[in-house]
Amino acid sequence: MEEAANYPARRENFELEGTRGPRATTMTEAANGKARNSAGERTAGEFPHSLPGLRTEVVLFDDSDQMVQSLGSHDEALRFIETQFPGVDFHVRGNELSISGPAAEVPRIMRLLTEVRGLVARGTVITPAVLQQLVSLLRSQSLQNPVEVLTHNILSSRGKTIRPKTLNQKNYVDAIDANTVIFGIGPAGTGKTYLAMAKAVQALQQKEVNRIILTRPAVEAGERLGFLPGTLSDKIDPYLRPLYDALHDMMDPESIPRLMAAGTIEVAPLAYMRGRTLNDAFIILDEAQNTTPEQMKMFLTRLGFGSKMVVTGDITQVDLPFGTRSGLRIVEDILHGIEDVNFSVLDASDVVRHRLVGDIVNAYSIWDEAQRNRVKHSAARENRGERA
Repeated sequence: MEEAANYPARRENFELEGTRGPRATTMTEAANGKARNSAGERTAGEFPHSLPGLRTEVVLFDDSDQMVQSLGSHDEALRFIETQFPGVDFHVRGNELSISGPAAEVPRIMRLLTEVRGLVARGTVITPAVLQQLVSLLRSQSLQNPVEVLTHNILSSRGKTIRPKTLNQKNYVDAIDANTVIFGIGPAGTGKTYLAMAKAVQALQQKEVNRIILTRPAVEAGERLGFLPGTLSDKIDPYLRPLYDALHDMMDPESIPRLMAAGTIEVAPLAYMRGRTLNDAFIILDEAQNTTPEQMKMFLTRLGFGSKMVVTGDITQVDLPFGTRSGLRIVEDILHGIEDVNFSVLDASDVVRHRLVGDIVNAYSIWDEAQRNRVKHSAARENRGERA
C-alpha cells in the first residue's frame, strides 16, 4: 500500500494563525485534471483525487471558533490525532481540514472528528486526554455512543463536573444505578472509589438515601507504624484520609463537619460495622482486598432496607499477612449468579491518572503472569521428578 505522503499532488503553504510546522499546508485543488480555484465549490467529504488504497476526505468547520474548539488551542488536539495515525496526512486551509491516507484509516478519523464536534457542541473542552478517551472508546467498537459516555454527568461541585471517562467506567456507573450490591474491582487509578463516592453524594442530594457510610479495613500497607499517639480518631484517621479527600472534592468543605456531626455522613473502620443493620444508606467499602473472608461476610450482611452497597478494591495489592486469604478474591465465586449483585471489572485502560500509571499497571500484570507461569512450570517439573 502506498503511503499518503507519496501522493503526487502539488502543495502550497498557507500559514495559519496558531499553527506551526509542516502541518500548516494544504493540497492544491484538482479533480479529473480540472483545477478548482474556489473552496466554496467543494463539499465536505469530497476529495479531488483517488489512488488505489488511498482515500482523502475534507472536513468543513462552520467557523474558525468551531475549528479551534475541535482541534485544540494551538492545534494541540490535532497534533495528538497525528500521533495516533502516523500514516495519515492532515492539511489545513481556512476552515477546512483535509485528511489523506490509507483507505482503512481515514473513515476512523472522520468518525473521531464527528464525535469531537459532538463533544464541542455539548461544551466539552477538547484536550489530548479527552481525545485519548475518545480513541479508546472508538477502538473498543462498543455500541454505546462515545459522546453519551463522555458527557454522562454524575455530579457537579464547585465548578467541577464528575463523569465517567471510559466505557468500563460508564458500565460501572450504570451497574451502581441498576443493582443493590456492586463490586468495583480494578487497579489503582481507575476511579472505582471516586465514582462510587460521587454516586453516593448524588443519592444523598436527591434524597434517595438518608446517609452515607464510608468504611475501610485498617490494614497497614506493608509497613509497621508502631504506636500512634492521640485519640482513637487520631489513630484511625490516616487510614480513612483518602475518603475524606474525595468528600472534599465533591461537597462544600464547610458542610462536611456538620453532616458528620449529625450522622448523615459517617467515616469509620470496618470493625465498627459489626452488629449493625444499615437502612436507607449508601455504603461504600474501600480497599476491600484487605478484608478476610469473614470480614467480607460480616460487611455484606449489614445490608438493610433501602440501602445500596458498593465494594471496591484491587486484588493485585493485598496487604494482609502472608497466608491470609483476601475476602475480595473469593467473593465472586461465592456470590456468582445471585440476582441484584454485580461485579464490574476495570483494567489498565481505565486508568485516569498520569499516563505512566497505566503503563506501570500493565508492566506489573505482565510480571505477575510470568511469575505465576514460572511457579506452575516448576511445580510441573517437580511432579515429573525433574530438577528445576
